[in-house]
Amino acid sequence: MSTEKISISRRNLFRTAALAAGATTLTATQAQAKRKKKKVSLNMNDTILFQGDSITDAGRDKGNANANDFGALGRGYANMIASQLLGGHAAEKLQCLNRGISGHKVPDLAARWQADTIDLQPALLSILIGVNDIWHARAGKYDGTVADYETGFAALLKETREALPETALVICEPFVLRCGAIDDTWFPEFDERRAVAKKVAKDAGALWVPFQSMFDDAVSEATPPAYWAGDGVHPTMAGHALMAKTWLDVTGLG
Repeated sequence: MSTEKISISRRNLFRTAALAAGATTLTATQAQAKRKKKKVSLNMNDTILFQGDSITDAGRDKGNANANDFGALGRGYANMIASQLLGGHAAEKLQCLNRGISGHKVPDLAARWQADTIDLQPALLSILIGVNDIWHARAGKYDGTVADYETGFAALLKETREALPETALVICEPFVLRCGAIDDTWFPEFDERRAVAKKVAKDAGALWVPFQSMFDDAVSEATPPAYWAGDGVHPTMAGHALMAKTWLDVTGLG
């Protein structure tokens, strides 16, 4: 083979390699951009609303409807997240609200959704609901099935999307830890309900916060289930702190 042919072959090889590298870079850039699109952005005077049951409620003063107030936000993850947002995004003058109510299920949220969510016009809405939907059914206080949970939750998010098309939705995974009130009889139904929540969140185009897998990964010999949630359902201070960190990581607002 002549020297000229070898030179041409080498040039072609380098050009091919460069094109491949460029394509790889472009693909990586596109993937990064796609991931960034899923993050939440905040604007001036935006309202951030936390909805759910007792885990979100966390002993809040229900007679206090003020934004950015310790008593009104409760003692749990919602307060911890709000504190981080208010400190880290001070220029935006955010309004953080908590409307979680202990004992509530999806039908209970639906019954108060207009006043406690739609009318508040949140720019970001975070929902954690589902443990009572199975707990109350197991206690004979409610006859809702997994299918009812899916239908009701999907309808709630559909209503929200129609009324608040610009609102960013964050759906938090229902979770339990194997201690306290939680035993093997909760499964596999609880896992079915978790799967339903994830499906509903995906269908609604919401961000998904994987609290169950987060706690599963956090449990160890040094930090057993009760370290994170004494009764298997309601988080300890450490549990709430871990939830807040994960929520902020998923939304990109940390």
